Amino acid sequence: MKPAPTSNLQPAPSHAVLTQAAEWYARLRDGSASSHETARWQAWLHAAEEHQAAWQYVEDISRGLDPLRTTVDPRQTTHALTKAHARLHTRRRVLITLAALASGGTLGLLSWRQSMLPASMLAWTADHRTPTGEQRTLTLADGTQLWLNTASALNVHFSASERRIELVQGEVFIETAHDETRPFLVETPHGRMRALGTRFNVYLNEAHTQLDVYAGAVEIRTASSAISRVVRAGQQSRFDRADITAMATAGAAREAWTQGILVADNIPLRDVVQELRRYRPGHLGVADGVAELKVYGSFPLQDTDRVLRMLASALPIRVEQPLPWWTTLESAR
Repeated sequence: MKPAPTSNLQPAPSHAVLTQAAEWYARLRDGSASSHETARWQAWLHAAEEHQAAWQYVEDISRGLDPLRTTVDPRQTTHALTKAHARLHTRRRVLITLAALASGGTLGLLSWRQSMLPASMLAWTADHRTPTGEQRTLTLADGTQLWLNTASALNVHFSASERRIELVQGEVFIETAHDETRPFLVETPHGRMRALGTRFNVYLNEAHTQLDVYAGAVEIRTASSAISRVVRAGQQSRFDRADITAMATAGAAREAWTQGILVADNIPLRDVVQELRRYRPGHLGVADGVAELKVYGSFPLQDTDRVLRMLASALPIRVEQPLPWWTTLESAR
């Protein structure tokens, strides 16, 4: 999880300030802090807007992770969440029907849903979804194989005329089954992809969709323009609603995750940490002084604690954890 700016004018808090906020939270959370320590914290908190933004970020993460850890009966909480999901799933089906009648087309429906409903709700009510740290393998009715990555969600729409996947959040690797009569389509808020008998990976984030093709080819068509492009095996491309980037080489990492492996080939530690955040609840940060250290190797995505130990043994860094859900990588010097 990465801190977001609190407004359009204020940047995200720095790593150093976030670390200070976490240290203060660790001192104050058990209620045993002296009046002197509380006064020092208040002085720190009100010394800068950046401090307040960092403190809010720490509190937000704490609230997000506390319920299942502190509830009297975790099974009761899980049951309540499951019932809530069932109600939302039924409601989503009603909304989809109404939207389809109003929009008059598939792309109109997708646009309506993405603009009117929060991304978190779309993910929570999706046909298939994974929580942070979990991966799933799915076999669709036509024999198509899907690998759904961590914190991901998608909907499946099959009809007599098409096979369509709507990626709501995260990442999916697809190996399509042959069907001469029905095209295989993948939609994101940025546009539509049409598989031409292929194996490919689709990774969605807020700014763009990334497509890596490993066999066959995939045609991209952007959502708000008539721009289209065919991406062939061994190629990668990114696109947003209006444009498609130039081709690059398909990355090994976007295929290796289906085997539970994070591949790092001379990439900055900052990028490795950014990828690990997707598989680890809570905060994972890296100090600016070590963020550009180059990382090589293959790491097990299902055990992020082990990955951090491996990184600390290979690089001049140490792992700091002032709170169970707050981890940072600092210089060992």
